[in-house]
Amino acid sequence: MADRARAPRAALTALAAVGAVGAGAAIWGIGIERHLYTLRRHELPVLAPGSRPLRILHISDAHMAPWQGRKQRWIASLAELEPDLVVNTGDNLGHVDGIRGIRIALAPFAGIPGVFVHGSNDLVAPSPRNPLRYFSGPSQRRRKTTRLDTGALDRFLTDDLGWADLNNKATTVDAGGLRVRAYGVSDAHRDWDDLDAMAAALSPVPAGDLELGVTHAPYRRILDDFTARGADLVLAGHTHGGQVRIPGSPSALVANCDIPLHQARGLSTWTSGGSTVPLNVSAGIGHSIYAPVRFGCAPEATLLTLVPRS
Repeated sequence: MADRARAPRAALTALAAVGAVGAGAAIWGIGIERHLYTLRRHELPVLAPGSRPLRILHISDAHMAPWQGRKQRWIASLAELEPDLVVNTGDNLGHVDGIRGIRIALAPFAGIPGVFVHGSNDLVAPSPRNPLRYFSGPSQRRRKTTRLDTGALDRFLTDDLGWADLNNKATTVDAGGLRVRAYGVSDAHRDWDDLDAMAAALSPVPAGDLELGVTHAPYRRILDDFTARGADLVLAGHTHGGQVRIPGSPSALVANCDIPLHQARGLSTWTSGGSTVPLNVSAGIGHSIYAPVRFGCAPEATLLTLVPRS
C-alpha cells in the first residue's frame, strides 16, 4: 500500500518540477534574455596586403516598436564604437509607429558611411503567427497586411544618415580610406530579390578595395550568386539565429529560410563553385512584438574588423 501511495506523489512531484523548469525558462526568455544585448567581435583577414584595418558594424532585425527605449538606447550607444561603415540588413520596423524608435536609435550614426537593404518588416507590419509552423518550413506570406511608411524610413536612412540603398542595387562607398563596392538585394524571403537588376546596376560600378554582398534573408541562391561574383564578405540577417535555441547547441532549431541550420547565426564560410567567402548571419537585435522571447540566443550586433591577408 505504501508503494502505491508513493507513486502518485512521485508523479506529481515530477510534474511540478517540469512545470517549474518551463516557467523558469519562460521568465528568462521573455523577461531577461531578450534584453541582454550583446556585441560580438570578429577579425577577418580579407583586405589586400598593406591595407589599413576597416571596422564594419553589422546591425539587423531591430523590429522596433516606439516604446522599446532600452533597445533604442543600446543601438544608439554602438555609435561610440566609431565604425568605418555600418551595414543594416533590414527588418528595422516592428510596429506601424516604429519609425519613431528607429530615428532615436540610429540618429547618432549620421555622417558615418552605411548601406542597407529591406526585410519584409520594412514594408509591412508583423502579424500574429503560430510559432510551431516554422518547424514545417519557411513562413508563408499573409494575404492581409498593414503597410508601413517605408518612404519615411528610406528618407531617414538616405537623407538624414547618408546611407546607400542596396535593394537590388549596387554602389561604391568610401569608408576608412578604402573604396567599398557594395551590392545587395531586397528581401529574398518574399521573393523581392532581383539579381538581374542588381547585376545591371553593378556593371558600371568600378571595382573596389573590398567587394561586399548584402542581403536580408540568406537564401542559398543569393549566397551562391554573391560568391560567384567574387565577394570578399557577405552579410545577412533574417533568421534571428533561430530565436529559441537549445543552450550549447551549434545549430538552430529553425532558420526560416534554406540556409543550413548550423549557419543560421554568426560567422561561418559559404562555398559555391569552388570559391569560399566569409558569411556573417546576424541573430538580430529584436523580435516580433507577437513573439517577445529569446532563449539561448541573445540579441546581438557584430563588429567586424577587416585586416590585410597575410
